[in-house]
Amino acid sequence: MSVVDPVTLTVVWANLISIVEEMGGALRRTAFSEAVREGEDFSTGLFDAAGRLIAQGNFTPGHLGAMPYVVQNVLAYVPLERLAPGDMLATNDAAMGGGHYPDFFLVAPVFEGATLLGYVVTTAHHVDVGGFSPGSQAVQGVTEAFQEGIRVLPVKLVHAGEFDRDLLRVVLGNVRLPDKMRGDLLAQRNANHVGSERLRRLFAVQGESTMAAVIDAVIERSEQRARELIRRLPEGTYSFDDYLDDYGPGTPPIRVAVDVTLRDGAAIVDFSRSSDQVPAALNCYMNYTRAYASFAMRVFAGIDVPNNAGVERAITAVAREGCFFNARYPAACGGRAAVQVRIFDAVNGALAQAAPERAMGAFSHWGNPNIGGFDDATGRPWIMYDLLLAGYGGRADKDGVEAMSPVMNCANVPVEVHETNNPVRVQRLELLADTGGAGQFRGGCGLRKDVELLCEDATLTLLGERHTHQPYGLFGGHPGALARTLLVRDGTETELSSKQILRLRRGDVVSFRLSGAGGYGDPRKRDRDKVRRDLRNGFVTRDAAIGSYGMTAAELP
Repeated sequence: MSVVDPVTLTVVWANLISIVEEMGGALRRTAFSEAVREGEDFSTGLFDAAGRLIAQGNFTPGHLGAMPYVVQNVLAYVPLERLAPGDMLATNDAAMGGGHYPDFFLVAPVFEGATLLGYVVTTAHHVDVGGFSPGSQAVQGVTEAFQEGIRVLPVKLVHAGEFDRDLLRVVLGNVRLPDKMRGDLLAQRNANHVGSERLRRLFAVQGESTMAAVIDAVIERSEQRARELIRRLPEGTYSFDDYLDDYGPGTPPIRVAVDVTLRDGAAIVDFSRSSDQVPAALNCYMNYTRAYASFAMRVFAGIDVPNNAGVERAITAVAREGCFFNARYPAACGGRAAVQVRIFDAVNGALAQAAPERAMGAFSHWGNPNIGGFDDATGRPWIMYDLLLAGYGGRADKDGVEAMSPVMNCANVPVEVHETNNPVRVQRLELLADTGGAGQFRGGCGLRKDVELLCEDATLTLLGERHTHQPYGLFGGHPGALARTLLVRDGTETELSSKQILRLRRGDVVSFRLSGAGGYGDPRKRDRDKVRRDLRNGFVTRDAAIGSYGMTAAELP
């Protein structure tokens, strides 16, 4: 490897990262759907000519962790010699990409003349790709991948900068919202164009030999730093078990079991003890398991260099074939987003034994419901794709924060956007008192959101968790409160399952009530002023201040 001076390394490395961040900005600003534009459910990446990951934007870990394998997979179908400037390859295959069909990857080779400089990659979660129900994320009643929507194996979708009209017509003919999908695909193309132009300019300024040396140095130094930080954790094998609620109403829980082995600067995250794959659309393909296992290790070890192929070398995720976390095709997987937090929580629970000061109580699980149908006023199809985000677990030195995105880097979609684009009214959006697990450091509160349907009928697809298994607390901290989902129809409340499909009618209100996060440490050791502050802010009630924290009535305002 050629020696690169520190200034050049720093400048070029920063430029590589800025390229993928700028790609993300272009994608966000030109996207059509709420999922991408407001929810920020997308990611960007940059690869060298050998297909090694060299930079990623600070976006969704599930996409980012799958990206290192996407370039290899698409080139196995469409080799480099068949590609020219402006061409882009697309796939949404669950095993090759991000784990379910709504995630479309667009891979663009970057040429200078006949010389390949590298690849730019975008992925975005498309609001609908067809299949069983609006939003393409139904769990209940979906038993095989063929029911989940259109599956696109790697194909050249863009030729010389323009979409292949015939192929695009085939794709858009299989989805419920073709205009939004077309717009988001165009946004991905725009972002790849921005990344390609920036990469070409960087090569022109620095030269090929300098760029090659910098890329080698970035990868080697990142691997060294990742291994150095993993070595700071005590060696050994650490295990933890948790459970997903079910895979649809009336089904048994799914065991989430992990063994994390730390040895000689490397981590092996093994989910082989987990349940077998299930006959419902919740299974994880290995890329998705790998993505969040790697992310969890990165967070826990405090790996402080941007993600690239070097960091990936230090972390290995495994699971036996056919288990829930390494499903065999054609396992259904549309709702696999419900599992990402649990992957992190399982690794966190295991490594709390190795480094308790770095662990946290379990997250409040997020919600990802879809409501869709036909608008009475326009006759056009609509889908409300929502992201419900609640609390972080308590940590060794601070409380869990409220209403923040757990492990996926997405954002709350504003109420005004939902009400403008869909026939719904959001009646209520608030934090729920006494839901965060009590502790010396309190878990974040759960979230409540009530949505009323304003058209004749629609289909609700629920994708939630923690209705039956509470988010755990650590070291004496209490678990968070369970989640609930209620249907309010004609004044009558009905409890719903976390992964149910239901037909709604005008005036129905669905009340989403997310779980609270787990606490950390003995609640009786909590600072009394913090309890009084929580009471003033509405995070706890007087009863909880007395019952959970041991306060007396005289100590409370």
